[in-house]
Amino acid sequence: MSVIRSLKMNFGIWIKWIFGKKRARIGIYGPPNAGKTTLANRIVKDWSGMDVGGISHVPHETRRAMRTDGVAINANGSSVELDIVDTPGMATKIDFREFMAYGLEEEEAKRRAKEATEGVIEAIKWLEDLDGVLLVMDSTEDPYTQVNVTVVGNMEARKLPLLIVANKMDLPKASPSRIKAAFPQHPLVTISALDGSNIDELYVAIARHFG
Repeated sequence: MSVIRSLKMNFGIWIKWIFGKKRARIGIYGPPNAGKTTLANRIVKDWSGMDVGGISHVPHETRRAMRTDGVAINANGSSVELDIVDTPGMATKIDFREFMAYGLEEEEAKRRAKEATEGVIEAIKWLEDLDGVLLVMDSTEDPYTQVNVTVVGNMEARKLPLLIVANKMDLPKASPSRIKAAFPQHPLVTISALDGSNIDELYVAIARHFG
């Protein structure tokens, strides 16, 4: 085999590998304190060793979308390379008094409320650049809320592939069946982003659903 022919074959294999690789930009959405950043951190750390953002019990702690590119997930024979966008908690109204309840001074609370509102607007804009969505819900709470219904409806209208993540299965009051009953039209995986329970099943679902 000539050197030129060998180079052409190798170049063809390289092109096929580059352009045949599955890649998707995935947004992690959901209400405040559903566990979005905890989940984003776990996914990114499991597959790249990095962290995305800080965790807090204060609502709307993530007030700007945070993006991590090139996270390769390989699960059960399926693989996908993700650009992950961790978004602020979705809310129909953000009251600065929510922050004051956690001990923040009024000025700081108002600043955070303004940033959180801007973050929600930013998160909605991100939907136009996404290939799919992980919608995280707290399985200890009633899923049939205005926020969840609005978010699901928005994503359905945009025809975005949607995978629901029923989080906090480690807690006694967890009831993922309520989430499934509220949104039976979408696939659902039950996990604990905090302790990693059932996380491998989520990775399989992500690779299959978005790959």
